Amino acid sequence: MSHDKQEEMLRLDNQLCFAVYASAKAIVGAYRTELEKIGLTYTQYIALLALWEKEEMTLKELGRRLFLDSGTLTPMLKKMAAAGLLTRLRSTTDERNMVVRLTEQGRALKSKVYSLPEQTLCASKLSLEEAVQLREQLKRLLHALQE
Repeated sequence: MSHDKQEEMLRLDNQLCFAVYASAKAIVGAYRTELEKIGLTYTQYIALLALWEKEEMTLKELGRRLFLDSGTLTPMLKKMAAAGLLTRLRSTTDERNMVVRLTEQGRALKSKVYSLPEQTLCASKLSLEEAVQLREQLKRLLHALQE
C-alpha cells in the first residue's frame, strides 16, 4: 500500500470507529435533555429498558446485557435503588449473586419515555427503514467484533 493510501486511511473522517463514537455521543445527547426532565441518566435509562423486558435479573446478567462492568453498574444501581426505582438483593439460591428487581415506581417510569425513541428518530432525519437497517448493521458489527 502506498504512503498516500496509508495517510488517507488514517484521516479522522475516514475512521468507522470515530463515526460510530461521535454518532453515539450525539444520540445520547439527544436523549439526555428529555431524560433529565424525569431524573434519569442515559445509562440508567438503558438499565430500565433491560429491566422492563425482564423485571428481575442478576447483576452479572444486567452487566452483560448493557456491556457494563460491575464497577460502573453497582454505583448506578445503588443510586437507582435509593431513588426507589429498583431493589438489589442477594440471591436466595446463590449468595454470591446480586438480584436486581424493578419496583412499582421503576415500572411506572416506562410510560414517561414512550416517545423518546420516536423523537430521536425524527431528529436524526432518517426514515424508519434507514434506522432499522443501520441498527441491524451495527448489531452485526458488534457481533463480529465480539467473536
